[in-house]
Amino acid sequence: MKIAIDIRDAGRARAGKGWYTYNIITELLKLDTQNEYILYSNTKKNPFKGAKNAEMRCIEEKMPKWHFKVIQDLKKNPVDLFFAPTSFIIPAFAPKSLRTIITVHDMVAFLFPGTHSVKATLIERLTLKKALKKAQKVFVVSENTKKDLLDKFDYPPSEIIETPCAPADFYREPVSDEDLIKFKEQKKLPDNFILAVGTLEPRKNFATLIKGFVTFKKRHPDFKLVIVGKQGWKFKQIEESLETYNMKEEVIFPGYIEGESLHKMYKLARAFVFPSLYEGFGIPPLEAMASGCPVVSSNVASLPEVVGDAGLLIDPKNSYKMAEAVADLIDHDNVRVMMIERGLRQAEKFTWQKTAQIALETFNSLA
Repeated sequence: MKIAIDIRDAGRARAGKGWYTYNIITELLKLDTQNEYILYSNTKKNPFKGAKNAEMRCIEEKMPKWHFKVIQDLKKNPVDLFFAPTSFIIPAFAPKSLRTIITVHDMVAFLFPGTHSVKATLIERLTLKKALKKAQKVFVVSENTKKDLLDKFDYPPSEIIETPCAPADFYREPVSDEDLIKFKEQKKLPDNFILAVGTLEPRKNFATLIKGFVTFKKRHPDFKLVIVGKQGWKFKQIEESLETYNMKEEVIFPGYIEGESLHKMYKLARAFVFPSLYEGFGIPPLEAMASGCPVVSSNVASLPEVVGDAGLLIDPKNSYKMAEAVADLIDHDNVRVMMIERGLRQAEKFTWQKTAQIALETFNSLA
């Protein structure tokens, strides 16, 4: 078959959807030697160089015009299947003759629109229903996302396939003490810190984490909080929290960090906290676990199925419980060691190789 894929998010500074796109395509191109792939991008940067059965097609056009230019190109150069791992626009507006598979990562635009950007919410609300009507199959990243999708839309449950996220393989690799010390000095990191990772936006709930950190610091005044991520929608809410709780000097924002540098951050942190209000999946807790960092996580949406019994699950709206859970990991060596061991085992259950195999089998079933 000739399979086209929207790869735009794989080439940007990647958050959850970007990592899903990058990793699933990387593994697909390793696994699949039979099908031909057309990779549509809006930039000449190719994150998949060297793949023998893939051709990148760059259409340098601004959004939303880019989507319709791709549709025009697909009419001139027909394919057997179009895979949309992050956006519903092309599947929604392309002709019915174009067979499509979409990935639904979460239902935040429908369930928690106040925590999502207005533009993104509007686009998803306008396009998902149309895309579902045309899609041959639907990928979801978790059982919880499947449930949320079926609560809102009528789609055959048997045609929904779970393609879970995973930590990249390098998160499972050891890092030498020498490399960690060097990295710590480069980044000017404190000796003792709690780590959080995610786009700086309301849904990630970092304002509540900062409030909880005030409580935690009463017992551990030598600790800092490090929040890794790029600024997102309504970042000012976080700035206001820092002002309210007088925490400007206690919270460090190193910006967006990825890859092996982020792996080192997990290795150096004493604990990792993921206070999100809603996640379709939630990759960072698994990255932390694979790196050997004990995890405190929200007990909402998909996170209990991702984290399992390998992390301390808390109500994300309760800053006191959040602080207590982090303190448990710092104060009690037995709890810390147990959570690290469980985390390593839990992370092993998720691999991009398994997920890409599921995707490939689904593609081939439509041949």
